[in-house]
Amino acid sequence: MKIIAYGIRDDEKPYLDKWSDENPDVEVISTSQLLDESTVELASGADGVVAYQQKPYTNEVLDKLGSFGIKFLSLRNVGFDNVDAEAAKRNGIKVSNVPAYSPEAIAELTVTQLMRLLRKTNIFDRKQINGDLTWAPDIADELNQMTVGVIATGRIGRAVIKIYEGFGAKVIAYDVFHNPELEKRGIYVDTLDELFAKSDVISLHAPATKDNEHMLNAETFAKMKDGVYVLNPARGSLIDTDALIKALDSNKVGGAAVDVYEDEVGIFNTDFGSFENIPDERLKNLMKRENVLVTPHIAFYTKRAVKNMVYFAMDANKSLIETGESDKLVDL
Repeated sequence: MKIIAYGIRDDEKPYLDKWSDENPDVEVISTSQLLDESTVELASGADGVVAYQQKPYTNEVLDKLGSFGIKFLSLRNVGFDNVDAEAAKRNGIKVSNVPAYSPEAIAELTVTQLMRLLRKTNIFDRKQINGDLTWAPDIADELNQMTVGVIATGRIGRAVIKIYEGFGAKVIAYDVFHNPELEKRGIYVDTLDELFAKSDVISLHAPATKDNEHMLNAETFAKMKDGVYVLNPARGSLIDTDALIKALDSNKVGGAAVDVYEDEVGIFNTDFGSFENIPDERLKNLMKRENVLVTPHIAFYTKRAVKNMVYFAMDANKSLIETGESDKLVDL
């Protein structure tokens, strides 16, 4: 059995090597290159492919994999909206993902960033650089006095609810699909509009779908409380960036923490050498603000999560090759 793993980063390699040692019946080929039209030939002779990237898995790539007789593509991440579904079906390629590598990692960063916003640590950090150790006027809010509206209550949403409640916050939630345990506790509201109207904090944990695109926009910001805090560790497409900037300008949004950005491909996880060289003026607009925290899609980035991404994807690919089945298959 031969599996090729694309886009292997330095932090992933030790876990891939360990998995390979534990599975001596599998020949593992790895490359740091991403899977695209220029690298797909490397997969010739393999039985399965493991990959992780934000670039699209195009019909050209999938047709080529199909011509090699490869029927199994295992992603080391959750999202699979960048897979050409028709091409995968046409070539009989089954796709798996890693639906949860560490919900807690994402939940912990989400609440960490909220606490930084509430306690204005970003402002104090900037003041101290200039020798200013004064308090006023940067007085804080307390999470235990706030209502947090959690949008989507999957694994990550439920993990973040536990932490919010640990701080003593009141939590309300909206999801098309209700979790039975949360349902019993009466956490759910009937509409997003109700959640927007009641929440001091909006915590986004929804997937990227056509229906969810620009879920937060000029119209929905207008339905929120003045000074609302907005957190997005989920998908960049959930927020209309132009509308967010206007809402920050008007103080409708009192603070925002974004770990994702709708135009992040080719920007996040890149060293541009200086702030001035970052080629996105809207992103730089957000980064300059004292009440906005931008992180470059790192909510998932813990040792446990990286290990799970490698192990779960490799296990799924091996299972697909051996049996044609995996509990991590996705429905394209």
